[in-house]
Amino acid sequence: MTRSTTKQPGLPVVHERAAGIDIGSRFHVVAVPPDCAEEPVQTYQAFTGDLQRMADWLVRTGVKTVAMESTGVYWVPVFEILEERGLEVILANAREARAVPGRKSDVNDAQWLQRLHACGLLRASFRPARDIAALRVYLRQRERLLDFTAAHIQHMQKALTLMNLQLHHVVSDVTGVTGMKIVRAIVGGQRDPQVLANMRDVRCKASLETICAALVGNYQPEHVFTLAQALALYDFYQERIEACDRQIEHALAILNVDKVCPEAPMPKAKHRTKQPNDVSFDVRSVLYQLTGRDLTQIHGLGPYLALRLIAECGTDLSKWRSAKHFTSWLTLSPGCKISGGKVLSAHTKKTTNRLTAHLRLAAVTVGRTHTALGAFYRRLAARIGKAKAVTATARKIAVLFYNAMRFGMAYQDPGADHYEKQYRDRVVKNLHRRAAEFGYTLAQAEGVS
Repeated sequence: MTRSTTKQPGLPVVHERAAGIDIGSRFHVVAVPPDCAEEPVQTYQAFTGDLQRMADWLVRTGVKTVAMESTGVYWVPVFEILEERGLEVILANAREARAVPGRKSDVNDAQWLQRLHACGLLRASFRPARDIAALRVYLRQRERLLDFTAAHIQHMQKALTLMNLQLHHVVSDVTGVTGMKIVRAIVGGQRDPQVLANMRDVRCKASLETICAALVGNYQPEHVFTLAQALALYDFYQERIEACDRQIEHALAILNVDKVCPEAPMPKAKHRTKQPNDVSFDVRSVLYQLTGRDLTQIHGLGPYLALRLIAECGTDLSKWRSAKHFTSWLTLSPGCKISGGKVLSAHTKKTTNRLTAHLRLAAVTVGRTHTALGAFYRRLAARIGKAKAVTATARKIAVLFYNAMRFGMAYQDPGADHYEKQYRDRVVKNLHRRAAEFGYTLAQAEGVS
């Protein structure tokens, strides 16, 4: 028997003009196909001028598409500069682009990325269009400022507690109308509890006497100083949040330049109460013009959450082939670890996706409502626990958002009673089927509908 000398074919090349970039904090290593340049691997510093020269070199070599890993935030300027030059840029997940075992270097990583991308083995991570990406940056910055503000609210509450001012027990929110009037008066030098109590807003539920008793404090200069510092920082971040709101409104106006407002009038709002951290303009009407539908009609989606979804996903959800792909991207779908025909784990993956956290909070809120989604949450919570019920309800809200944005679905809530009836009919149908399998017939009891 003679040994065959036929060379085994390699992986088929899908992208002939593909490049790979190993991203670093100080320099980037770029690899192109060997037949495109005399030196197919080159290193460029992370300075903007070097990035421009790197883009020029890639264009001269005839490269059409580039793959890189999402290393920290160092990839962002590279991505944007290459995209401006008309190159197709693929941002690959580092878990899917790991190099083979052996010697590891930046050159090997770049060549490995180039090889994988040329063979079509890398999937692009989702990145929205330029205008949507700018809106996303503004909203993420706003949320970061809200986190900083929350810390200084806690500092104010601690300073009040150290002075034995029980303000948080008589008002629902220290940063509300009544609370801020009293705090500013204390910082201004007012100590008379009767005068401070008279600043009570008419909507405050606590009586004047109760507030007056809670505002008899043990004033110490160091604690008053701490309160004044926390108040000044709180006001500073409020000004920065207002600046973010103006930028968000401007970004939405740019997105709405070519949009025509729908002829149908906007439906009435489901909730008229305004959340404490809402943006300072009417975001609901702006989103109605942008998307052509009122997303807040979906239970659990308020104006701010709808804005966050648009900022993270954009208005074109065709990037996800189905609602299942969309919920999988949000890590709200069950896991699928199977070996030997046995399910090892079905837990959802851990994620840092901001939308997932927002949708879980919305699921908890909608679970208290008398709606079909609320009934679904309560039914699951009683059967499999609240944690899994939150995930399942958040997934349902995400599916409704996907169907509304991509297919124009008009959401109509059937109500909790309708859901309970459907659940009862499904259970009865299964009981009849199981009884028939064992040769029995179920009969309905008299007086039971």
